Amino acid sequence: MATKNLKYIYGPVPSWRLGSSLGIDPVSYKEKICSFDCIYCQLGKTKVFSDKRKIFVPVSKIVDELKLLPSIEIDYITFSGSAEPTLAKNLGTMIKATKKIRNEKVAVLTNSSLLDKKDVQQNLLLADFVIAKLDAVSQETFEIINSPLKTIKFNPVLKGIKNFRSIYKGKLALQIMFVEQNKKHASGIARMAKEINPDEVQINTPLRPCRLKPLSKEELRTIKSHFNGLNSISVYEAEKKTVKPISSEDTLKRRGKI
Repeated sequence: MATKNLKYIYGPVPSWRLGSSLGIDPVSYKEKICSFDCIYCQLGKTKVFSDKRKIFVPVSKIVDELKLLPSIEIDYITFSGSAEPTLAKNLGTMIKATKKIRNEKVAVLTNSSLLDKKDVQQNLLLADFVIAKLDAVSQETFEIINSPLKTIKFNPVLKGIKNFRSIYKGKLALQIMFVEQNKKHASGIARMAKEINPDEVQINTPLRPCRLKPLSKEELRTIKSHFNGLNSISVYEAEKKTVKPISSEDTLKRRGKI
């Protein structure tokens, strides 16, 4: 299959808990567009800040590319990419269309910034697996770690995650990135995680190229101890599958390596 035909489907996604997962970019903007400018992002600085949902990619384009896929064994088709996927107003329609022509489960990686919006929740209810970001314990740490758009506040984001958890029947994971700037808040974040009671907690530290150094295995082991009682796993403990990208250049771009 000619990779030049694939613009929105880009191969393995940057999540070690999705097994073999094929990524779809529902935004595919010419510059990095996001509601956050996380200090650890492997894609670099956010070029365009936005919390406004709109249609970036027609559903028909995604369907066309899905039909080009060869017969491959994958665990999930995952909506992620070079931007916050819930910015795509037609995300729900994309998920429905994907399920009509593919048998794999659908996952969505979200930074949680729009989870307090009812339309976003309705879109994500269609997914089988939602991985939601929670890196902070307060507005102060939220601004330090995630550098959100000024209109986005921590308490509504946290409330949105809790509300979504109460209505979602699929698998919900919290993905938490620990760095030097928030490691001292591990117990507070763990307390919030226990209130949310997700199916899984993914304890991360940046192992891909970015401007921050990762925490050590010992530091992450100490952090994980705060999450006792929850199904938690550290990035250092995870079994990593060998995967082959179907569009090498685009995959490397999304991983911040070119």
